Amino acid sequence: MRLFRAVYGEDYPIKIFYDPPALTRANQEGDYYSIVARSKSGEVIGVVHLFRSAPCPSVYEWGVGLVLKEWRNVGVSTALGKHMGEEVVPSLGMHTVFGEAVTNHLTMQKMMREYGYSETALEIGLMPGEAFVGEGVTAGRVTTVLGFRCYRDEPQTLYLPAVYDEALRFMFSGVTSQRDFRIADQPIPADMVSDANMTIFDFAKVARIGFSEAGSDFVQKLENLEDQAANRGAVVLQVWVKLTSPWIGHLVDILREKGYFLGGPLPRWFDDDGLLMQKLLCPPYFESMKLFSDRARRILEFTKADWQRASIV
Repeated sequence: MRLFRAVYGEDYPIKIFYDPPALTRANQEGDYYSIVARSKSGEVIGVVHLFRSAPCPSVYEWGVGLVLKEWRNVGVSTALGKHMGEEVVPSLGMHTVFGEAVTNHLTMQKMMREYGYSETALEIGLMPGEAFVGEGVTAGRVTTVLGFRCYRDEPQTLYLPAVYDEALRFMFSGVTSQRDFRIADQPIPADMVSDANMTIFDFAKVARIGFSEAGSDFVQKLENLEDQAANRGAVVLQVWVKLTSPWIGHLVDILREKGYFLGGPLPRWFDDDGLLMQKLLCPPYFESMKLFSDRARRILEFTKADWQRASIV
């Protein structure tokens, strides 16, 4: 596509955007939705996407937005985002949309706030600095702010690990729904078998491990996946677990012992709410982060304190 080549050359890591037939099929199948802005002459001048990246197929990520250089600062991104949020998402029936706003500038974080998203978590060091060549990034990696907007929510009973009770109640405070919070104090069922999958992003050196079920074999399953991630060179490990599991407190204790620290809640991630825990095999580069809202800065306080605890495990 001319737009991606004009902005990124041949270097954008998600190659489907250089394959129009494949992107068309993905739109037809509902894995991607491309929202396009054209000039009066019909030229594609900007685009933003909704795409599946969470375990629940009704949760979509908002991202991969770009505008031709000569059309920037005239409201194209704002118009695309408004149309996406007010027209496209309601018409397609998605119940939850989230975005990952980078912290090397404030533009995306401001847009997130403007479009009704609530910050719930920080993904520390998610993106390599090489992805932002020409944008003045000097740190080795760039953190993102996770923001969610629930268009249709459902009441849930959530079990909060006692060690994160205060933090998670704050992080959930911007998400509207009837959530019943309880302390997670039940043991892991002996007959529960873990069900997990992992996605590794080689360019970003990130491994994402999602546990749709976490049982008595949790440690063995986690260690096997961690070994695979290490063999692929991952330096950022993310683990997702369900907050609807009454034994999540014990799962979090295991993760903390292995050097993981708090990321934050993931509304409707598995359809049920999820929790992000993360582990770094690289520096966090806290000093380079730019955060727009007081809410994001408070989340950073919780996250940084837990990282400091994890770094001496």
